[in-house]
Amino acid sequence: MARPNNYYRRLLIAPLLAGFSILAPAALAQQQPAPPPAPSDPPAAKPPDPKPDAKPDAKQYAKQDPKIDSAFDKTARPDDAIGKSKLEKETGTINDRIFEVLPNYGTVESTIAPPPLKSSQKFRLATASVFDWAAYPFNGLLAGIGQAKNDPKAWGQGWGAYSKRYGASFADNSIGTYMTTAIFPSALREDPRYYQIGKGTFSHRFSYALSRLFVTRTDSGHRRFNYSESLGNATAAALSNLYHPADDRTASRNVNTFVSLILYDGLSNEVKEFWPDIRRKVFHKDTP
Repeated sequence: MARPNNYYRRLLIAPLLAGFSILAPAALAQQQPAPPPAPSDPPAAKPPDPKPDAKPDAKQYAKQDPKIDSAFDKTARPDDAIGKSKLEKETGTINDRIFEVLPNYGTVESTIAPPPLKSSQKFRLATASVFDWAAYPFNGLLAGIGQAKNDPKAWGQGWGAYSKRYGASFADNSIGTYMTTAIFPSALREDPRYYQIGKGTFSHRFSYALSRLFVTRTDSGHRRFNYSESLGNATAAALSNLYHPADDRTASRNVNTFVSLILYDGLSNEVKEFWPDIRRKVFHKDTP
């Protein structure tokens, strides 16, 4: 018996409708957007990293490192004080030994001007220079030169004569240092420190170092004639008559002593000015 076409259509559509009724809810569930996740607590704000070149202030640094003295110069960077002596930190100077031997007290390498020196600090700078261990062989060398020249002749030769020449050389340089670094700078309120410029042509730096024999800074930061250098060395030459033999107390010998002290200070300024270049190029040290 033949069946109508609608019968066959129903037979084909029925399973399709049954399958659709099963798959439709699952498909609709997949198409619906997922509910947003429950809000969580925002992450804690991370403090910004400090700048790599940020430096702690001097007071904070002193708390972190007990080696930093309470009298730390707050105009300088705290990390510059590491490894420095108390005197260097207080005066803003550096005793970077020239050729690892010669003392270099009273030299300022920093571009930041340190505060003015107190009279007590000027005397401490002079004392450190006079009684530095390198001063003893240096004066011994000068005494040996005088012994070889038999100068002064009144002392003759021998160990007794050498000890007299050693004492005279030590006194000449010590009195001159105290006069030019402590006594006259304190009385006249002048700054005995040497300020390096560290840049420019050789001739400019050479003439600058030499000119510091005649130009200095006052405690207030002004520039004027270096009275301490001239008057101090002249006084030291005059006082040398107290311990030189009678026949050596002449005007020419006093002038020679005065000129020798001035020339020594001028040579010292030149070495202080160019020592950082030698230290960097020869010894490959950028900092003391």
